[in-house]
Amino acid sequence: MGISKFEDLDIWKESKSLCLIIRELTRKKEFAKDFRFASQINSSSGSVMDNIAEGFDREGNREFIQFLSIAKGSNAETRSQAYRALDAGFITQDELEDVLIRTDSIRKKIKSLMIFIKNSEKKGNKFT
Repeated sequence: MGISKFEDLDIWKESKSLCLIIRELTRKKEFAKDFRFASQINSSSGSVMDNIAEGFDREGNREFIQFLSIAKGSNAETRSQAYRALDAGFITQDELEDVLIRTDSIRKKIKSLMIFIKNSEKKGNKFT
């Protein structure tokens, strides 16, 4: 794969992009007024990229898979919260669709990476 740092991972880059989009959405006037909810969705989207990074810098494949699993869960949490944001009138249907497309792409890529790592013959200090 030739990846030596988490910043090189496409899933981390996509997760960072999702995080920035969520941050932008939560700055909208009505959304920003619901501080607790805005904080919650920002935290879950940030958790996706942070867990990918933390898992990558751990010592072994098993730990990386564990952190990818946490990232996958946080991604699902962000997706669910986007529906709540729509229902509350904080985001538009088009904004929801954008978040859904992004979270689905991230989910699929995290799952694929987990399978790749599990099937990798190289064990120990990363699959790279």
